[in-house]
Amino acid sequence: MAIKKIITIDGIDVPFKASAALPRMYRMKFGRDIYKDFSELQNSVKENDEENSNMGIQSLEIFEQLSWLMAKHADPENVPDNPDDWLEQFNMLSIYEVLPQLMELWGLNNETQAVAKKNIDHLTAR
Repeated sequence: MAIKKIITIDGIDVPFKASAALPRMYRMKFGRDIYKDFSELQNSVKENDEENSNMGIQSLEIFEQLSWLMAKHADPENVPDNPDDWLEQFNMLSIYEVLPQLMELWGLNNETQAVAKKNIDHLTAR
């Protein structure tokens, strides 16, 4: 079951979506592991703050790619086919404001999947 959330970025309401398909989509599009990248981003944000950010360019690129893919997953008809075109609509995309909300969405999606796995044992046991 997919989970959607609308996040306001630079005054624009942007829908984002997380589902079981997202790790595969991310791997196919960027050749990277979404779980590892989310973990690295979370650690990078913890080590920095908006006032004194020393975040590496790779972390920012991963954030932009994750954000774009989750937006594209939520609204494929209206989100451009590449991250650069999507980012053009914003004056600023703050990792410190948006990433915690994306992490929450991702966590809710994983939580929903974990509950389903627990319930399937009950349904298949005879």
